[in-house]
Amino acid sequence: MPQRLRLIDLFAGAGGMTQGFKSTQRYQTVVAVELDKYAAATFAQNHEAARVFAGGIEEWLDEGLVPRADVIIGGPPCQGFSALGKQDVLDERNFLWRKYAETIIRAQPRYFVLENVRQFLTSPQFAELESWTLPGGPLENYELQPLLLNAADFGAYQARVRTIVIGRRTGLPEVDVPAVGPFKGRHRSVEHAFAGLTNQRVIPRTTSVRDFPDTRTEIDGVTMPGPFTTPELHVTRNYTETSLKRFAKIPAGGNRFDIPPELLSDCWKKHRSGSGDVMGRLHWNKPSVTIRTEFFKPEKGRYLHPDPTVHRAITHFEAARLQGFPDTYKWMGTKTAIARQIGNAVPIQLAAFLGQLIADAWDASLAVSVPSLLSEHETAASC
Repeated sequence: MPQRLRLIDLFAGAGGMTQGFKSTQRYQTVVAVELDKYAAATFAQNHEAARVFAGGIEEWLDEGLVPRADVIIGGPPCQGFSALGKQDVLDERNFLWRKYAETIIRAQPRYFVLENVRQFLTSPQFAELESWTLPGGPLENYELQPLLLNAADFGAYQARVRTIVIGRRTGLPEVDVPAVGPFKGRHRSVEHAFAGLTNQRVIPRTTSVRDFPDTRTEIDGVTMPGPFTTPELHVTRNYTETSLKRFAKIPAGGNRFDIPPELLSDCWKKHRSGSGDVMGRLHWNKPSVTIRTEFFKPEKGRYLHPDPTVHRAITHFEAARLQGFPDTYKWMGTKTAIARQIGNAVPIQLAAFLGQLIADAWDASLAVSVPSLLSEHETAASC
């Protein structure tokens, strides 16, 4: 049986990236680090790990207990330079990648995978990361392989373009990422996600349920909602009569421009140009738009159900399916907290593809000798 690789997941969220890597049967998680207490609890419900640290990466590093790892994965926060954010170059979250890099130095992986928004590749943060790999830099023993990948090209049910930076120890060959994803030209669609491929159920188009089950669990002295299975997230909202009338006017594939003037708010009457995704219906025969943390709000994007007779935004269940989560996945937290976990996740199919590529590269690299980054004393102290 092939060697199982020791994995550290940083900024782990609900565990979407770990779920994809774990599906290859090649990884064992030694540590997951996640600041959000609900997301950390969700991770722990679904993944066996030697430790799930529910706190900031700075606190975890300060403990001085970073274990050795073969692979590190994770997506540092991106709000400071995301196209949807305020793009504040001084946002302190922009610099948490340095803590990711510090973990690399201590854990000495052969490979790491850093995921972020597409704007990361042109950010000052990425330029600084590249400079760290130059001779004399903190990561001089690593080489970077920056990529811009659309998750739909790798089997995901949504068009989600992300920066993927693969790092490898100097001397190892590049990871063989295909120039064209295996699903390019034959993308999976919203209909595929909702229809219940493999062993998953067909998602009912109608639901009148507005709240998750009244289930609570005490974790580390804190009582929180959950766990809930993914189908238990099939809940709608209490829409106003005006909202329901607006939804009824939007045809298949339509958007806010299909709403008659008498149903428009004043701000929309004055803005008849701009994004065609606002109040838009998903397309049955295409991948969904990027699932973000406020997918349950139609005014935030193309998040209405694709069936023109269904007058609601997609549910948490449907959003989780579009991200690739299995129906057996268990969730902890409030509706808003779980929506944030779903929207921030890496699509499972993309993560699985990357996990297999890294495992294959690892197998091919076993004959290659690479230098140690730490002295024997430092290595012992960090384990």
